[in-house]
Amino acid sequence: MTANLADPAVTPEELRRPSDGPPERKKARWRGPLTPKMFIVAGVAAAIGYLALVPLGYLVWGTFFDAEGLDLGSFQRAYGDGRMGELWGNSLAFAGGAALLSITVGTTLAYLNVRTAVPFKALFFAASIVPLIIPGILYTVSWIFLASPQIGLLNAFFEPILGDAPFNIFSIWGMIWVEGLHSSPIVFLLMVAAFRSMDPSLEESALMSGASRMQALRKVTLPLVRPALLSSVLVILITSLESFEVPALLGLQNGIYVFTSRIYFVLRSYPQDLGAAGALAVSLLAVAVIGVAVSRLLAGKGSKTYQTVTGKGFRPRPLDLGKWKPVVGVGILFYFFVTVLGPLLVLIYAALLPYYQAPSWDAFSAFTFDNFIQVFEMNSAARALRNSLILGIGSATIVMALMAIAAWISVRSTLPGRGIVEQLSFVPLVIPGIVLGLSISFVYLRFPLPVYGTLLILLIAYCTKYMPYGMRYATTSMTQISSELEESAMVSGASWWTTFRRVLLPLLSPGITAGFIYILVVSFRELSSSILLYSPGNEVLSILIWEQFENGSFNVLAAIGVLMVLALMVMVTIAYKLGAKVGLRED
Repeated sequence: MTANLADPAVTPEELRRPSDGPPERKKARWRGPLTPKMFIVAGVAAAIGYLALVPLGYLVWGTFFDAEGLDLGSFQRAYGDGRMGELWGNSLAFAGGAALLSITVGTTLAYLNVRTAVPFKALFFAASIVPLIIPGILYTVSWIFLASPQIGLLNAFFEPILGDAPFNIFSIWGMIWVEGLHSSPIVFLLMVAAFRSMDPSLEESALMSGASRMQALRKVTLPLVRPALLSSVLVILITSLESFEVPALLGLQNGIYVFTSRIYFVLRSYPQDLGAAGALAVSLLAVAVIGVAVSRLLAGKGSKTYQTVTGKGFRPRPLDLGKWKPVVGVGILFYFFVTVLGPLLVLIYAALLPYYQAPSWDAFSAFTFDNFIQVFEMNSAARALRNSLILGIGSATIVMALMAIAAWISVRSTLPGRGIVEQLSFVPLVIPGIVLGLSISFVYLRFPLPVYGTLLILLIAYCTKYMPYGMRYATTSMTQISSELEESAMVSGASWWTTFRRVLLPLLSPGITAGFIYILVVSFRELSSSILLYSPGNEVLSILIWEQFENGSFNVLAAIGVLMVLALMVMVTIAYKLGAKVGLRED
């Protein structure tokens, strides 16, 4: 190190250059553009561009053009149906209703958790985020067990009081209820951060000036968290518009279509009309792009107006609930039962019954493990578990490896076009899952690569879909690492690859591990893209659950669901244990 620093050819200014320095040694080692470093960087950039742009390009081309040129017949077939008004109405009502419910529930929970001395705080926090961990398809199925007009436990319980089948989960209201509850943890996490960052002295000033608590909440608190609130509304609107599990399981049975379920219906009808499905997908894609653009506009506009975290320190003090504390405590227990315990218990209950029936002594005495035994004897179950593991581990590994290098390009390098690499990696964020599945099928039905109908096409879809999340984890970690460490290694004679592998990767490992676990979990339960791309023999666990639902095998479905949740818990535990063994450790 001393010898290198003493070298008059290496100036202090050159040592402070980001990552591409020190130039003298680098030029000596990598002369010319065709270096191993440039091959790796160019290969990663090309892979990201291919995954992000090629499916969209094929989707647009296949929708607007045929062998003879421009053809808008697909739009006529897709939108010429007289029920398009109903489709738009259902889609907007479903997305708007789910957003309203999840914003109300998530914001209220976040306010109570952060700003008040609420009882059962640990249970409260767990109850607020657990619905996000339960796969959407299982959460929807558990509500079918609870509120189906035919087999719902709640209907059986309330029928003597409220009359015949008071709840119908197979309706637009049922769809809004399930989607809203399942999305409320997203709002909760966004609003918790906003409430924690807000200086409570502003509320205290309003109270000291004579305002009631409700006036302080309405005129001070809510305006200050307005940016987070607007972001939450747009995020939930977009995620509800692209949701597939809830509309497909609850809406199709009664002919209630939204865009995603309509695309699925068009593709599953005979003859299959890829062009009409593409025309519907283009509209859904346009709505998602507009929503993200509006979200970014609102996030950047007037951000200084809402700044409450300044150089003056503050310590948030929770409000005393007074006489309302027991009422809030009972409300928390009720919420925990409705959103977490009830759905999980009914899934276990159904898995232990030979056929679904209301709770009674006869039902409890009929408990059996036959459904679990049947699942273990199913060849398709073992195959689906193996495929889900391969795809989950494979996609998480590939995405985090690519994004670690992409983050270096974006954050560290001075290469021209490095910003484009980051932008491309976020393109799949605005593509709904079912549109992505359709886009990829457009590509590999026409591309001379034999991947259609294989596990590889699902791996490509998963890597594309979860690329933005991997990029977010990797860039966040990369920005926390000082470039001095990298420069010191290179000044000491290490090559770029050695520096990346021996210095940056260990420092990045906490963020990479967190990203790996997240992608592993979400890919393990993915349904919306898989439903269009799988073929017999390449099923994953979510597809197996879907098939059992279509066959009416609800008890076997529940057994698969219970095993799936257990598998997710084991995988996350193992991943955390392994993650703790990598990266920096104390002596």
